[in-house]
Parts: sequence; C-alpha cells; structure tokens
Amino acid sequence: MPKHCVNRPLKDQRKKINIKKPKPKGKVRKYKSWSWAEKEKIIAQVKDLIEPLCEAEGMELVHFEYQREAGGKILRLYIDRPGGVTLDDCVHISRQSGDLLDVYFENTGPYSLEVSSPGPNRPLGKKLDFERFKGNRVNIKTAQPVDGKQKFKGVLMGISEEIVKLSVDDKTVAIPYQEITMARLAD
Repeated sequence: MPKHCVNRPLKDQRKKINIKKPKPKGKVRKYKSWSWAEKEKIIAQVKDLIEPLCEAEGMELVHFEYQREAGGKILRLYIDRPGGVTLDDCVHISRQSGDLLDVYFENTGPYSLEVSSPGPNRPLGKKLDFERFKGNRVNIKTAQPVDGKQKFKGVLMGISEEIVKLSVDDKTVAIPYQEITMARLAD
C-alpha cells in the first residue's frame, strides 16, 4: 500500500471514541459580563495610576476611554505636552502604562491599549480645558437637552461656577458642566 493512503475501517466497523478534555491546572479565570459600575471603577483606577505617570514624564493625560468595540475591550489614552508629543513619547508611555496595568488589572479580562496624541479634535474633559481653550471652536454633546438641543457647535467662552458658556450664532448658551457627555475642539 502506498505511503499516502490511509487504511480506514468500514463505516460499520468504526468505534466511537470518547475524548475527554483535560481539566486545566491552576486557577481558571472566568470573565463576567461588563457592568457600568465595573467600568466606572476601572476608569477611576486607570486615572489614579496613569495620570501621575504622565506627569512624572512631563506630559498630560488629556483624556482616556475604556469601551467595548468590535475587536473587544479597548483602553485608549490621549497624551500631550507643550510642543506636542512624538511617536517615541507614545511608545514610552504605552510600555510603562502596560506594565502598570498588567500588575494592577490582571482580573479585568483581555483588552487592547492604545496611546496617542489628542490631535486637532482634542477632547475637552477637565474644567481647566474649558478655560484654557477659550476662543476656540468646539463641539459639545449633552446628556439632557439644553435650550431644546443636545448638540452644540460654537466658540468656547470659558467656564464659571460649573457653567460652560458657548457662543452659538451670536447667542450665548449656558451648559451645565455635569451635563456634558462629550466636548472636542472643532476644525
């Protein structure tokens, strides 16, 4: 019989073979579904870990996102410094952040880490950002309607007493800071 041929028993002569999967040794991680409370907890911990790291490196943690996307969970960090950040800055912060997160978040399940500059459409998240970028065009979305709208595009006039002021079509719109779900510089 040639080497490439396989001698197989006839259909009625085959035996059923029960193959049992071996039980894994050691601790098995089971990942729970993703709740809003867990996400908020992780966000707070990430901020507490990564913000001091960025400050020690002379950078600012501008914004970060932790969300589920098509490829799984993703943690996106946006960093900046006066004069802008380079690819080497992003790589450096990515490596250091990755090491910290591996130590402190071993039970969160798999996720991808991305580190980048905020770009021209920089997110505004801190109250200081709303004062710092006064005079720039911005896009703002709110959780609840303000003056009947939830999306605004206008010139940022600053923040005072928890109210962000925006000039839209020669009118001043007062948006409560707590209602803002997204704010970015606009082109």
